Parts: sequence; C-alpha cells; structure tokens
Amino acid sequence: MKKIYTIATLAVLALGSCTKLDIDVESQYTDKNFPTTEDAFLAATGTIYPKFTENYGVSVFWTQELATDEAIIPARNVGYYDNGRYMFLHKHSWTVDHPFVQSTWEWGYAGISDCNRVLNLLEKAQDGPVKTAYLSEVRTMRALFYFYMMDLYGNVPIITFGSSEQPVQSKRADVFKYIEKELLETAETLPAPPTVILANYGHPTKWMAYALLQKMYLNAEQYTGTAMYANAITYGDKIMTESKLTLMSNYNDLFSPTNTANSETIFAATYDANYSNGNAMTRYSLHSALRAKYNLPFSPSNAMCTIAQFYNTFNLANDVRNATWLAGPQTLTDGTPIKNGNFQLNFTPEIVLTNEATMDVGAEVGGISRGVRSVKYAPDPNTNASTRFQNNDMPVLRLADVYLMQAEAILRQGGNAGTALDLVNRVRIRAKAPVLTAVNLEDIFAERGRELAWEGWRRNDLIRYGKYENAWQFKAGNEGAYRRIFPIPATEIVLNPKLVQNPGY
Repeated sequence: MKKIYTIATLAVLALGSCTKLDIDVESQYTDKNFPTTEDAFLAATGTIYPKFTENYGVSVFWTQELATDEAIIPARNVGYYDNGRYMFLHKHSWTVDHPFVQSTWEWGYAGISDCNRVLNLLEKAQDGPVKTAYLSEVRTMRALFYFYMMDLYGNVPIITFGSSEQPVQSKRADVFKYIEKELLETAETLPAPPTVILANYGHPTKWMAYALLQKMYLNAEQYTGTAMYANAITYGDKIMTESKLTLMSNYNDLFSPTNTANSETIFAATYDANYSNGNAMTRYSLHSALRAKYNLPFSPSNAMCTIAQFYNTFNLANDVRNATWLAGPQTLTDGTPIKNGNFQLNFTPEIVLTNEATMDVGAEVGGISRGVRSVKYAPDPNTNASTRFQNNDMPVLRLADVYLMQAEAILRQGGNAGTALDLVNRVRIRAKAPVLTAVNLEDIFAERGRELAWEGWRRNDLIRYGKYENAWQFKAGNEGAYRRIFPIPATEIVLNPKLVQNPGY
C-alpha cells in the first residue's frame, strides 16, 4: 500500500540496526531549531517507524513463527539448510548464537534506542498539545518494542538515553510493570479517531495502547506469575465501547497489496515495495512455477510452508480462510495446469523427508513440492523486482484479535459464556464459517489459529495454552519450558558482561 512518508522517514530506510543497547545519534536539530510545528514533530519522529517495519516481516517474523507449528522452512535438496538455522527454530534446538535470535534483539534495541533519542529531542521543545501528543506516540512505540523484548527474551534491560553505563537486566515482571505504566499514561493523550484513519495508520492511537494492554494482561501469568484476566476484559470492553471499530466485511482485504487504513486494523507494519522494505512473504512462500499465475516480476524462492497438522485445522465448510492456502494440484485461473518440470505442480500437505538430520525434503519428483503454501498476504504484481519486497501491510493488532482475546479472558475469568460465544461467532460469521452453539477454550485456540495464521501471535498463544512443548511434525516435544523465551545473544553478553544468560542456555 502506498503511504505518506516524511523526509526523515525516507532518509533512514536504508539504515541497519546496531548491536549496542543505546547509541548516540547526531540530529539535525539544535537548541535554536527544536520542532515547533506539527510537520516538524512528524519529521522528527519519522525514523522510528522504519526501525519497526524493516525487520519485522523477515527475521522477527521467522523467530516467532518458525518456532511454532504454523510455519516451517525445510531444506529443499540442500537449499535452505543454511547451517540449520530454520530447522533449529522448528525443533526448538536453537543456541545462543542463532542469527535470528541475534537480529531480533538488535531490532528491538535499535528501535528502543531511537525512541529514546527522539524523546530526548522532543522533551526540549516548547510545551503544548502537539508536543504532548508526539511524546505519547513515541513512548507508546517504545513500549511496543519493549513488549516484544519482554515476550521474546524475558529479563531485559530498560535503557536510558545518553547513559555511559552498561545497563543491567530488569526482571520480566518489572519490565511488564514499566510497559503497563507507559501505556496507561500515554493512552489518554493519544489520538482516538472513531476508527483508525489514514492520518493515524501505522502510528499509535488510544486503541493501539488499549489492545496492547489487553494482550499483556491476557498473558500476564506468563510474564508476572499473576493472572490478570479481569484487566484484559476491561481494556477489551474499552475498545468495543469507546471506539467505532468494526470487522471488515471482506477478510482478504485486510492483507491485500492495496490494504490501507480501515475499520478493523488497529496497528500495522506499513510497507511500500519501493520505499519501505520488509514484507517478503511472496518471495519466501511461493514456488517459482507460480510466477506467471500471479504476474510476478521475479521468481519466488520456494521456501516457507506449513505442516499438515496445522493446515488440517482449516476444515470448516465455506470458510473463506481456507482459500488462504494453496494445496494440491495447481492451475492457472483458466484451469490450465501449472507445470513443475514435465508434471503438474502439486503441493502436498504431507512433508516427507529424504534426510532426517537436515530436515531435507530432497528433489522435487513428479511435480510434487512438499508443504502447503500461504497466499494470505496476496501475491503482489507490483512487487519490487530487485528487492522482492511487496506492498502488503502486515496487521499487528486488529479487532478480530480483540474479540478472540476478550472471549478467552471471559472464559478464563469464569464470566458469561454467552458473551464469549457471541464474540467468537462474530469472527466466524465474517469468515462465512458455521457458527458455534457453545464455546470453550479449545474452540478459541483453534479459532485463533485460523483467524490469525502468520500474523505473529501463534508462539504467544501456544505458550499461554501450555502447548509450546508439544510434539508436532519433526519436533519431538518436551524440549524444555526454558525454550519459552529465547537466549540473550552470545555477542550481547560479550559486549555487556552485566547481562545474565537466561536459564537453560
């Protein structure tokens, strides 16, 4: 989707992240020209959003999703073995030097450091409502980065701008309290449009702060040891009663190459194939033989798919979400078979390995390519041919998730099952799936899998439901509860000896 970008945003799109926890960044502003207009404040904060999006759709996505039953990258006739990096995530056998564990840490702290730098700048500007609004926006983005770090790594440092001291870690429960305090303070001064309009799209609003609080409270037992389902219900109610957010009528519109501000998406990672890189779903998910079908300017890499166990949960009659997967023999829109060599391309849900040690499916024979492919983020004919990044924005928080979180919190709190049923059925009705006559926690777990597949929440859900240590295809199970958080990257501990490695690593 084409977005409005500030000059400051465009200037930093090519910047990479840094392994340091806090960095001094030179600014174009001095004490004589701090931002005074809304455009100046917007430009000053423009660096933060590419920091979030640039790696969110690739290694952050892989770190989260490849460690679940939703997504897998098997080796394909040696290709994509890559020293086992994808296999180790799938089998929960990653180590302290895993490259995605490292790059995701760098992503989080590069974002936090930039938020700290911008806050330091804005706090020196003249007081007024515009300054207050932008301070709240940046603090909320910083809270979002901290949420991911807390969720992924547990005990993490809370860092300050300009400090020369190497930071120490805070306990996970204390990081939770810090994020909670930030969100509670900023929520009331963030924009509160009836729904998220283009002016606020991809930026924090009151509804984003509320949805992130709801997400934190739903998982609070994992983070703090204390269940907080009543708080989750409070903030779900606030979103549903204070906003005018509604489910989009067409599920697929939420993920299309032309998606933009709408009545359902609360916060999204926004992408532009030419100016804001980060969404590479088509590149890594589709088979090269599908290039002509989707009129793509490049040949996809034939890597990522799902396992049969997860694909088989998409079994509801007439459910539009079933069509977000490609399975079986493939054809062009006119029914012409798509050839893979001399045979019709055929995606098999069953993934059969020819080499167990490397999780390799071997060469494609008879047109067969192992694993069902996702087209949830619809293939984009306007993908940048050289970078292979597409235009589809990636929803991070949306109303359907709020409904399902609310239904789950109600049941876990022992609340009105009829209210929970209604919320789940709203999601199913939009998907044209059969409605339920009763609902339990397992129903909600299954519904979250169908509704939110490949949106970055499966690991979070599996842990909360006590299923993260389960066995699934090629994963033995019982790898250890310590795997619920990732290790502090080895290089970070070398850089900062004050960091203490997570137990088990």
